Amino acid sequence: MDLPTGLGSFLTSRRARVTPRQAGVPVVGRRRVAGLRREEVAELAGVSLVYYTRLEQGRARNPSEAVLAALARVLRLDPAERSHLYDLAHRTGRRTPPPRAAAARETGTGPADAESAVREEGVREEVRLLLRAVGAVPAYVLTPAMDVPAANDLARALVGGLSGGRDGRANLARHVFLDTGARELYPHWDDVARQTVGFLRFSAGRHPGDARLASVVAGLSRADESFRRLWAAQEVQEKTHGTKSFRHPVAGRLDLAYETLLLPGEAGLSLVVLTAPDPRTQAALDLLGSWTAGHPEQSAGERRPASASG
Repeated sequence: MDLPTGLGSFLTSRRARVTPRQAGVPVVGRRRVAGLRREEVAELAGVSLVYYTRLEQGRARNPSEAVLAALARVLRLDPAERSHLYDLAHRTGRRTPPPRAAAARETGTGPADAESAVREEGVREEVRLLLRAVGAVPAYVLTPAMDVPAANDLARALVGGLSGGRDGRANLARHVFLDTGARELYPHWDDVARQTVGFLRFSAGRHPGDARLASVVAGLSRADESFRRLWAAQEVQEKTHGTKSFRHPVAGRLDLAYETLLLPGEAGLSLVVLTAPDPRTQAALDLLGSWTAGHPEQSAGERRPASASG
């Protein structure tokens, strides 16, 4: 299945968010919409109404860099939204595939799911060694579909949803929306849910042919009303760094900083590392590490009801 991530629907959602006052448009009389009209966006961006209408209707392809920059300015897009706009605008153009994805195509894998197939082959042993080497902090590998094909022991102890067996099908998005303990684990669950959907939508624009990503989105759309509502909002987030809070049954409250680093040559894989920003949080992480060392057969997260993340 194809992901519903068209340029037109994204533009429509973003102009509905910008008020005339924010855009410097005078308001005369009653308005039927709270956001900007098509003709107002077109005028502010310096394009014709006919052309902008064709963009929203999906009938105009390959808009120029100047047009995209103007639309990003008028619609007040943040950096992640701007990147998503460019991804959607250029998704019909040809892209040079990553080396390993190209090799998969040469062996007969279909173009729609070549990158998914590459990721399913597993994570390089050197990356697994790196995860073990940074065992003092939680770390895991993340795909664009939010699968977690590899994680160190401390990460699995922190988040039960990372314990998905050897098939590489542990999935953080499913964990957030379907695991019964997720709302207890994340004290700011609403923020985590919004960021999760935003990352999936950002990934969908960057990897439009990813069959696994489409499958995850379709499954969550069928299973969870909150996911459907957030997906329809068209929000995008890149999640390169930030802070995530946990309410852990063993370690208590942890506010951890995270950094997301792209793994070169790994078909969209990222390395996520969580660190303690202060001594109190580090002490809680040390406690969790000690608990993990004493219970190697089971993560703290697995002591909750069975996970739906696999």
